[in-house]
Amino acid sequence: MCGIAGLWSPKGYTDQTPKLAEGMADTLYHRGPDGRGFHFDPDHGLAMIHTRLSIIGLNAGDQPIFGREDDGTGSLVGTINGEFYDYKRLRGLLRTDGFRFNTKSDSEIALKLYRKHGLDFVEHLRGEFAFAIFDKEKEQLILVRDRFGIRPLFWHNGPGGFFWGSEMKAMLAHPGVPREVDPRAQLHQMMQVMVPGMTLYKGIHALKPGHMLIVSKKGDGFEVEEKRYWDAEFPLDGEHDVATDDEFIERVRAALVESITFRLEADVPVACYLSGGIDSCSIIGMAAAIQQSPVKAFTISFDDDRYDEAHIATEMAEMAGADQDILKLKAEDLYGKNFEDAVHYSERTFYNTLGVAKMLMSKHVRDVGYKVVITGEGSDELFGGYAQFKADLFLHDPEYAATPAAQEMRERNKIFSGSVLAETAISHPAFEEVMGFTPNWIQPWMLTLERVKPLLSDAFKAKLGDYDPIAAIAYSLDKSMLDGRHVLDKVQYSWIKTMLEGQILNWGGDRVDMANSLESRPAFLDHHVAELAMRIPPHVRVRDGIEKWVVREAMKHVLPEVLYKREKFAFMAPPAHTDAAKTAEIDKLIAKWLSPEKIAETGIFDEAKLAASIEEYRKSDDHAANTRKDIILNHAIALHAMEELL
Repeated sequence: MCGIAGLWSPKGYTDQTPKLAEGMADTLYHRGPDGRGFHFDPDHGLAMIHTRLSIIGLNAGDQPIFGREDDGTGSLVGTINGEFYDYKRLRGLLRTDGFRFNTKSDSEIALKLYRKHGLDFVEHLRGEFAFAIFDKEKEQLILVRDRFGIRPLFWHNGPGGFFWGSEMKAMLAHPGVPREVDPRAQLHQMMQVMVPGMTLYKGIHALKPGHMLIVSKKGDGFEVEEKRYWDAEFPLDGEHDVATDDEFIERVRAALVESITFRLEADVPVACYLSGGIDSCSIIGMAAAIQQSPVKAFTISFDDDRYDEAHIATEMAEMAGADQDILKLKAEDLYGKNFEDAVHYSERTFYNTLGVAKMLMSKHVRDVGYKVVITGEGSDELFGGYAQFKADLFLHDPEYAATPAAQEMRERNKIFSGSVLAETAISHPAFEEVMGFTPNWIQPWMLTLERVKPLLSDAFKAKLGDYDPIAAIAYSLDKSMLDGRHVLDKVQYSWIKTMLEGQILNWGGDRVDMANSLESRPAFLDHHVAELAMRIPPHVRVRDGIEKWVVREAMKHVLPEVLYKREKFAFMAPPAHTDAAKTAEIDKLIAKWLSPEKIAETGIFDEAKLAASIEEYRKSDDHAANTRKDIILNHAIALHAMEELL
């Protein structure tokens, strides 16, 4: 795992470029503390930057990676962030084709596959990655991001040249990249959901998951082509795979065993994250069986029993014989400088301090000597695990519509009303047009937006004009991937394209893990597992109201009974209003970042209206309303701190 960055600027390349590249690399030290490398090509105006976290090929994996003249790759140079699984088999196949290797690193296969297959080479890559390859012969730069966006990658094309980086801060360290905030993006961050590809800054784009960017020199500038090479394609309704329950269960089990086996491979010890959900517990159980030795398991414990899952995780750890390490977090841990650091590394706002908790966990994991963890992200997205997904299934699928399960689910999940579950139903015509209904997962954030709008300043509203963020999100979805699909497939697809990359894998994943140089490997997001999951019929993914039914059955032999029978429970940190200590901590951040002077300087809010809203929040005892206000405050604090923290 690593950090990459670079610039291509024939007209802007000067004798200061190497020094500026050093400054860009400095911002990515946390992504690669084990070494750094540069490729400077003044003739082409190119600088490529790599900071290394050594996981595979510890003594022979330095980058940039250069091709060889004797196998036809001499014109290629690459900087690779990520892991390519099954690389040993691919290296063997490439050798038979006459390709030769300089290192034992998995990264080197990218150059060879590109030379052999052209742009179709990405179809042969399996893993989590974001990388750049420069082809001097074609004068072409190729940027690639993995299928789900597990690893980040950003780019900017402007008068100063073409720039890219694992994090925006690397690009912003160069004077050729403008730092102009986009008010539309600020609004999206206030309501949590971003449009795919959008960032906080105008002109800086996130390369979308499953996409590549082909950059070619054109006169004094660059031509940029964005190409989708993979998508989460669900079958048309009624065209899912046909098999017995036992066959589906065995397919899922076999796919997960293979995925976890690949992710256990490293030249350093590999640990696992362990919460109280069946996803991480399944990984712990399978990892222990695969390596036939105890697994190191790391668990977060919160100081509020309603949100804490550590006791269930402990039962799983005992069953698997895992060596469990529990990090106990208190109110003061989740706010103050830790909150600010999480904003710095995430480069976006977050609705809940779970991201802060995960950042503290990644630090703890590194402090005790681990560089790699396997995680459970992606299971809910692929196998129908979220309560919001079931709510739509209960509403729109005739097979479930008449059951009392929806109301029962809401009763059991009442604590999440105002956050991941909407307290009242709301719809939008753009989603009705694109999907045929407004999915439950977007409704809480639409309600957040409704509460934010009255607080905005007149000047900020004038900048937005008639911009509709909900319509922008809806119309960003590819309707051809939704038409004719089952309701469960529709909601899973729409979530995967938005919240998975923008939330789960951002401030819930790579960005807070790599803040402390920790590589996380989400086994469920292996694309072989994903493509299998998408072909499984909806009633096998969710059976009789039981989410992730096929996963439960596939992992039944490694799960304790209490977990096998347990309904999905959203993993989040206790909101600020839930006890006095947390309220006191968020009040300190409010005083620092939401002062009248800071509000006036940033210009998003009407100071009097925001102050009145905060005062109302402090006096209220309505849990759902206060949870919504907690969300707004978390976003507002982060937005006002962002410019200073990046």
